[in-house]
Amino acid sequence: MLKHRNYYDEEFKRNTVKLSYASPKKVREIAKDLGIAKGILYNWRKKYTAKGDKTPTASMQDELESLRLVNTELKIECDILKKAAVYFAKH
Repeated sequence: MLKHRNYYDEEFKRNTVKLSYASPKKVREIAKDLGIAKGILYNWRKKYTAKGDKTPTASMQDELESLRLVNTELKIECDILKKAAVYFAKH
């Protein structure tokens, strides 16, 4: 059986984390009220501060992802250029 996966935008995540730090309720209760799993909220709390800013670790993770993407694109371009060089060397 397939489960429907919810995607939440950044603003919702930030506001939820702010609420979790500002509210006297437990994280479990806040997550239940919002209809999300408490583990998701804990993960968001690792990513955002009480003010809603990204943590240094989260910022570095985002930068790492973008660098990996650029690296992959450059590898593909390099492979294409190698193949083109071999082709033109034969002709």
